[in-house]
Amino acid sequence: MVTRDAFIDYWVNGNMMMMDIATQIFTILKQPDQKYLTQEDFKPVLRELLATHPGLEFLQSTPEFQERYAETVIYRIFYYVNRAANDRLTLRELKRGNLIAAMQHADEEEDINKVLRYFSYEHFYVIYCKFWELDTDHDFLIDKENLIKYGNHSLTYRIVERIFSQVPKKFTSKVEGKMGYEDFVYFMLSEEDKSSEPGLEYWFKCIDLDGNLVLTPNEMQFFYEEQLHRMECMAQEPVLFEDILCQMVDMIGPEKESHFTLRDLKGCKLSGNVFNILFNLNKFMAFESRDPFLIRQEREDPTLTEWDRFAHREYIRLSMEEDGEDASNGSAEVWDESLEAPF
Repeated sequence: MVTRDAFIDYWVNGNMMMMDIATQIFTILKQPDQKYLTQEDFKPVLRELLATHPGLEFLQSTPEFQERYAETVIYRIFYYVNRAANDRLTLRELKRGNLIAAMQHADEEEDINKVLRYFSYEHFYVIYCKFWELDTDHDFLIDKENLIKYGNHSLTYRIVERIFSQVPKKFTSKVEGKMGYEDFVYFMLSEEDKSSEPGLEYWFKCIDLDGNLVLTPNEMQFFYEEQLHRMECMAQEPVLFEDILCQMVDMIGPEKESHFTLRDLKGCKLSGNVFNILFNLNKFMAFESRDPFLIRQEREDPTLTEWDRFAHREYIRLSMEEDGEDASNGSAEVWDESLEAPF
């Protein structure tokens, strides 16, 4: 127990009152001898949120789901806010990110699913269900053969190899050849929103085979070769790499036409499509055919991210499956069978 006097002493004499809200939160959550926040430091906040938020009451009878929800929220926070990607969240990162605004939103909003940044239960549910679906033996680990099934086999073997070489991010699983749940969260957020800053950085590292911080035509062609082969297998009219390269240069408008830098990609809203062209056949074909429904949806609410839109569609699909309905009979808004690949 903390006495009133001790609390007042801490708050007044410790100069807490004079600090801005970000510094207050940072000081309260961090360990006294540290200059950064760790994932562990956020656990008490999530415990309190789960115990008191009306939108999460229904989870109180399932402690395992509570635990998974808390983990997922923390992983999402570190994915977006800890830009140094070193699991040490600094005060500067906290001030630059949108976490405090999201915490205040969660505090005021009774429907947790309206808090799209970090705390949405629906977003957690989509991530966790996707992981559970791929983790067929339920040992909480995923191997290459599991991951290749992601998104109706939309990814190429070459890109999956790069993910498992741990170039974009070192795995936390500590099991040879397996990614854990945290690793999967980072992958899925990057895969479904390639235009976000952490998403761009994740995939840039994958394509940058020699690690020299530029993407050359040779590196891009290495990944595109497998896409070309898949198009031929599907009797699709293949698009030659030379034509694709011209298309990508026009789309990005890099400083030098001989290569792409991360800065080039961050300066263009369409940059996520470069990666879809190189290693995600379903999304490449969807981009080529430009689904008018999705374009209209983006215009209607430009504040939503690609991740927000994906999670919303996927949650509806999962809900329909759970209700015993055949998802493929749903409206085109929910599920588009044409995006399924025969791989």
